[in-house]
Amino acid sequence: MEKLFGKEKRSQQQNGSTVAGKSAGSKNEIGSPMEGELIELKDVPDEAFAQGILGDGVAIRPTKGEVYAPADGTVDTLFDTCHAITFLCDNGAELLLHVGLDTVQLKGKHFQSQVASGDRVKKGQLLLSVDLEAVKREGYDTVTPVIVTNADEWPVEKAAPGKVKVGDVIMKGSR
Repeated sequence: MEKLFGKEKRSQQQNGSTVAGKSAGSKNEIGSPMEGELIELKDVPDEAFAQGILGDGVAIRPTKGEVYAPADGTVDTLFDTCHAITFLCDNGAELLLHVGLDTVQLKGKHFQSQVASGDRVKKGQLLLSVDLEAVKREGYDTVTPVIVTNADEWPVEKAAPGKVKVGDVIMKGSR
């Protein structure tokens, strides 16, 4: 797993910005953390994600390099490479936001965190920034899986593929 995630990053940075005009919505909703094209997990060109080994969810082909909190909750782990975040939603969902495929190999290059492990955040708060074009130039796919790692306890209904903006509902708890 360290190949996927790297090591945990702890810092003093806190209180990122918030996307204007986005409401928290239903407590069982997961909002899109990025703007782009929502795709099915099975279409992610990485076997671990496509087969749902890490959990159920969706993925986003991002068009902008900002990653926002998908719900109110706590940043459980921000890895030192800033390419992956585990997130504990107040609604009970446990999420993995994994920006790009194999981007752990970049060792944090092109990523900048706005939060640290343990930070409480609100839906729409900026978590991290990434230079998508630079990541692509380095040969990495920027598709971003959004995984519910506790889907056995928190099953989800997923939105249909298509364009999404930050905060649009991409998954909803179905329990």
